[in-house]
Amino acid sequence: MDIQQKWYDRPWAAFIFFTRLPFWRLHEPPRECYQSVVEYWPLTGWLTGAVMGCVLYFGTYLLPYPAVVIAAIAVRMLLTGALHEDGLADFFDGFGGGGTDRQRILSIMKDSHIGTYGVLALVLYVALLFTALHALPPLDAALTVAAIDPFAKMLAGQIIMMMPYARTEAEAKNKTVYRRMDTRAGILLAIQGLLPLTLYCWYLRDLIDWSLLVVFPSLTMYFLYRLIWARLRGYTGDCCGALCLLTELVALLTACYYLT
Repeated sequence: MDIQQKWYDRPWAAFIFFTRLPFWRLHEPPRECYQSVVEYWPLTGWLTGAVMGCVLYFGTYLLPYPAVVIAAIAVRMLLTGALHEDGLADFFDGFGGGGTDRQRILSIMKDSHIGTYGVLALVLYVALLFTALHALPPLDAALTVAAIDPFAKMLAGQIIMMMPYARTEAEAKNKTVYRRMDTRAGILLAIQGLLPLTLYCWYLRDLIDWSLLVVFPSLTMYFLYRLIWARLRGYTGDCCGALCLLTELVALLTACYYLT
C-alpha cells in the first residue's frame, strides 16, 4: 500500500466513484485508491439502500404509495447518477446487437448512444422494480431494499475475481482497471454484503426462507457470468452494473414471493 494512503481513502474513493454526492469536496483520495473501489461497493449500498428505504417508508406520510415508489427509484438514480442503469442499458445493447462478435459487443457497449435493446431493458427493469416494490407494504419494502442493495453489489463484485478485464486501462470508460481482491478484501466485501441481509432475514425469520433469498440471486449471477465469459472472455464496468441490478431484482422478486 502507498504509505501516503490513509485507512479511509479506499472506502472514500468508493463513495466518490459510485455516488454523485460531493464527497470529493471533503477529501480526494490518491488516484490508485480507485482501483480498489469494488472492495467497498457494498458499503455504498448501505447508503443508497438506506436512503431509498427511508423514502419508501416515510414518503407514505406525504404522498400516495405509487408516487412514493417512483420517488424512491428516482432518488436512488440521482444518488448514483444512474451509473448502474447506464451499465444495464449498454450491456443489453452490446449483447443484444453484437451477436457473438467480441469486438462488436465491446464497441457497442462503449458507444454513448442507447439502442433498442437498451431502451427495452431499462423499461422492463423499472417496470418490474416498481411492481415488486409496490406489492410490498412500505416497511417491508424499505427493509428489503436496505438489505438487498449491498448484497447485490457484493455478488456483482465477485466478477472481478472470476475473469480478467475485457479491455485495457486506456480503453476503459473511467480509465481505471479494478485490482483483484486479496483474502482480506474478499472477507471485508462479504461482511459488507451479508451483514444487512443476515439482520433482515433474522428479523423476518418467520416469513422468509433465507436460503432461497441467497440462492436465486446467486444463480442469476452465475448464469450471467457464464454468458459474459462465453462472449467476452472478460468483464467490463457495464457488466458489473448489469449484474448488480439484475441480481438485486431477482432478490426483490424472491422476497415478494414470501411477503405478499
